[in-house]
Amino acid sequence: MKSFIGWIGGKSHIKNQIISLIPAECERYIEVCGGAGWVLFGKNKIKGQMEVFNDIDGDLINLYRQIKYNCSQLQSEIDWLQSRELFNQYRYEIENKIELSDLQRAARYLYLIKCSFGSNRSSFATAVKTISNIMDALPTYQARLKNVIIENRDFESLIKTYDREKAVFYIDPPYVASEHYYNRNYSSFNKDDHIRLNAVLNAIKGRFILSYNDCDFIRNLYKDYKIQSISRYNLLPVTASNREEFKEIIITNY
Repeated sequence: MKSFIGWIGGKSHIKNQIISLIPAECERYIEVCGGAGWVLFGKNKIKGQMEVFNDIDGDLINLYRQIKYNCSQLQSEIDWLQSRELFNQYRYEIENKIELSDLQRAARYLYLIKCSFGSNRSSFATAVKTISNIMDALPTYQARLKNVIIENRDFESLIKTYDREKAVFYIDPPYVASEHYYNRNYSSFNKDDHIRLNAVLNAIKGRFILSYNDCDFIRNLYKDYKIQSISRYNLLPVTASNREEFKEIIITNY
């Protein structure tokens, strides 16, 4: 199952590698920096396994909750017309926290994601894009989220709450030097947060899978753990000839 949205730093390209690392005896799976949820939607639902989906972006989590609890109403709320004027209006309302119902805010946020360049929610995509193709699919995602615990918390408190010996945390934090690409309405990662995340993971009872960009700072922080190198091509450039190789790493404590 694919995600229903694009997302900056989305893990569509390595979701299968990450899923293959989840131990069979995992009793609770916790996605700490959920984003588009490629791993959650890509993995099979296992009977009796607790699943937790978290993100610090309150607008994103509100969207997930509206899909889970008010799917049909959300479908009715979304505008079918795509226009730069509507995009700019919605962006203004979200960024300035104009008073809206949770349902209205979710519809506007989904519109911004689906109709923006690179799903960045800030620039209107001039290519032909539409949100209508996701409408019929939303009930499928509602069903998948039925038993998923949806949280909107800082990573430290979340990890400490759900940590157990047979817990598996997947963490996909903002990559080093890329933190500014994420929602500025919410606290962004900085160097101290990367260090704080490392300290939290050093103390857990469970297991973790951590994805990052390949840089000396992160390699040094996690030098005592297993580090797997991977690479992909940056998909944002228009032509394949000017796409650059992007190096990433997957870190585990087992």
